[in-house]
Amino acid sequence: MTSFFHPHIKIKDATDLRTIEQRPINEANLPASTYQILKESAAEYADSIALRFLPTASLEEDSIALTFAQLFSRITQTANGLHSLGIEKDSVVSMMLPSLPQTHFTIWGSEAAGIFNPINPLLEVEHIAAIINEAKTKVLVTLAPTPGSDLWEKALEVKALAPNLEYIVAVNIFNTPEQMEEYLSDSVLDFDNLINGQPADKLVSGREIQATDIASYFHTGGTTGTPKLAPHTHANEIYNCYQMMCGLEIDGNSRALCGLPLFHVNGVFVTGLAPWMMGAEVILATAAGYRTPEVIANFWGLVEKYQITFFSCVPTILSALLEIPSEDYDLSSLDVALCGAAPLATELFRKFEEKTGIVLIEGYGQTEGTCASSANPKYGDRRIGSVGLPLPYMKVRIVDVDEDGNYLRDCDTNESGVIAISGPNVFQGYKQPVQNEGQWIEEGWFNTGDLGRLDEDGYLWLTGRSKDLIIRGGHNIDPQMIEEAYYKRDDIAEAVAIGKPDKRVGELPVLYVQLKQGSQTSAEELLAYGTEAIHERAAVPKEVYFVNEMPVTAVGKIFKPTLRNQLVHELVTEELTGKLQGDFSVDVVVDKKFGQCVTVTSSEADLVTQLLGDYAFKLITA
Repeated sequence: MTSFFHPHIKIKDATDLRTIEQRPINEANLPASTYQILKESAAEYADSIALRFLPTASLEEDSIALTFAQLFSRITQTANGLHSLGIEKDSVVSMMLPSLPQTHFTIWGSEAAGIFNPINPLLEVEHIAAIINEAKTKVLVTLAPTPGSDLWEKALEVKALAPNLEYIVAVNIFNTPEQMEEYLSDSVLDFDNLINGQPADKLVSGREIQATDIASYFHTGGTTGTPKLAPHTHANEIYNCYQMMCGLEIDGNSRALCGLPLFHVNGVFVTGLAPWMMGAEVILATAAGYRTPEVIANFWGLVEKYQITFFSCVPTILSALLEIPSEDYDLSSLDVALCGAAPLATELFRKFEEKTGIVLIEGYGQTEGTCASSANPKYGDRRIGSVGLPLPYMKVRIVDVDEDGNYLRDCDTNESGVIAISGPNVFQGYKQPVQNEGQWIEEGWFNTGDLGRLDEDGYLWLTGRSKDLIIRGGHNIDPQMIEEAYYKRDDIAEAVAIGKPDKRVGELPVLYVQLKQGSQTSAEELLAYGTEAIHERAAVPKEVYFVNEMPVTAVGKIFKPTLRNQLVHELVTEELTGKLQGDFSVDVVVDKKFGQCVTVTSSEADLVTQLLGDYAFKLITA
C-alpha cells in the first residue's frame, strides 16, 4: 500500500500541509476502488489481524478475530453472493445492521458488486422506506429475528412499502439454521447460505471497478420530503482515507477501537477502511458500540487488554469516560483520540487530556466531504475550540452568500461566513439534482451550510450553523421535521424548534410555540403529541416554551438567534443562581467572530468557568 503514499511528515502547521501537497499522489499507483485497497492489504498483511469483534465487551470473553486474508475472502464471497442476486455496477444494496463482522462484509462486498447504502436502524419504518425507494434498492441486508431487536419486523414492513426491493438477506448471529427455515423464501435469504461456497479470490462478475464509479449512497438529511442521498465515488472514499491517515502515523502496529455505528461515515472510514490501508487492526466493540454500557464501563480495561492505540468518538463519549476510573490501567498504548460530529466544550477537552495524558484531536467534516475535512495537527499547535487545519489536498474558504446561496465575496481573515470546501474527497452533488440548488458557490466548491472563520494561521473555527441543525450527541436533527409535525395541529400558529445546550449530549431539541388566538393547550400535551407524531426518537422535543409573538426579521421571517440567546440566557442564569456568593450579570450575543458568546460578569470567574465550562458555547468571564 506504500506505492502511492508519501514518506510520513509530522504535520505541525499549514507549511507542513503544503509540503505534502507539493508532492502529488502518484495516481498511477492509486487503487481504483475500495475493493482493490482491501485486496492489496490482504496480500501485504495476509496473516495479521484485520478485524476483531468483542461480543459483550467483557474483559474475560474471547474475541472473534479475522486476518486480512480471511476478511478479504469473506468480502469477496459477499460481493459474489450479491452478484448472484442481480447486483450490478448501478444496483443498490441497502444495509440495516448493528456493528458485526458481517456488517463489514456487507459494506465492502456491496461496493465491489454495486452501490452500498447504509441506513440508521433507529429510524422509523416510513423513513427507512423513503430512503430505500429513493435509492431504488434491490437488496436489503438486515438482522434475522433476534431477541431484543426489531430490525426483522421493520424490514418486513419496509418490503411492503418498497416496490423495487426484491430480496431481504438476513444475518443470523446465533448460527441456528433450523430456526431460520420458517422465515426463508425465494425473496428472503440467509446471509451465510448466500455467500458460503462463493469464490473467495475474485469477482465472478469480472467487473473492473473505475475510480469514478459510485461506491455508496450515504443518507445525509431530508427528514421531510425526498431523502438526501450523497453519492461517494470510490476515489472520494480512497482519497479521504489517505487524507486522514497523513497526520496520524497509523501503521501495522496500530489498533483502532470502533464504537461508533457503521451506518455513519466516521465508523466506516475513520475506524474502518483508513486503518486497513495501513495494515492496522480494527476492534468492533460489541454490536451496539458505545450504546452497550459495558463498553464504557470496561473501556480502560479494554485499552490495556487489546493495546488500543486510538479511537474515534463524539463529545458525549468523552464525558462518560471521565466518570470511569482509569488510574489502575496501563494506558501507555493509547496514543490519540479523535473527536468530532458536535461542538467540543473547552473544559471537557482540558479535563480529558489531563485525566488520560493522551492527545485529543478535534476535527470537522460532513458526509458531502466523504467524512473529514479538517483536524487539529497531532504534533503542532492544537488550538482548543478550533477544528484545526484543512486536511492535505483539502481547500476551505469562508464566503459571504445571499439568501439563495449565491456567492457574494470571500470573507476576510477572522471574519465569520459560510464554510465552503473543495477537494478530491468532496462529492459531485446529491442524487436528486433539485437538492443541489444553492449548494455550490461555484464549480467544485460545496456550501456546507456551516458558519465559521479562518484565523491568520489557517485554523478553522466554527461559529454557527446556517442550516439550523440541532446536533444531539453527534446525531443531526432537522428542526423542520419537528416543526412540520406540530404545524399539523389546528391550535398552533407558529412552531420553532431549536437546540438547547446540554452538558452531556451537546444539544437537546426544544420547541417554541405561538398558539392561535383563542386556543389553549399545555406543554405536557404537546410533549406527548411529539412522542406520537415524530418518527425520529432523538428529535422529540424535551421542553416546550410558549410565546405570545415570535421574533421576526425586517422582512417577517422568524429570527431563531433571538430565541437561542433568550434560551441560553435563562439556562446560564439558572445554573449560576444560588451557587455564586455575589451578584452577577449575563449577556448573550451572536458575535461575528466567535458565534454565540456568553459573557458573565462576576467576581468569582473561576467558579463560573467550573459551572459552565462543560457547555459548548463560547464563555467569556469579566
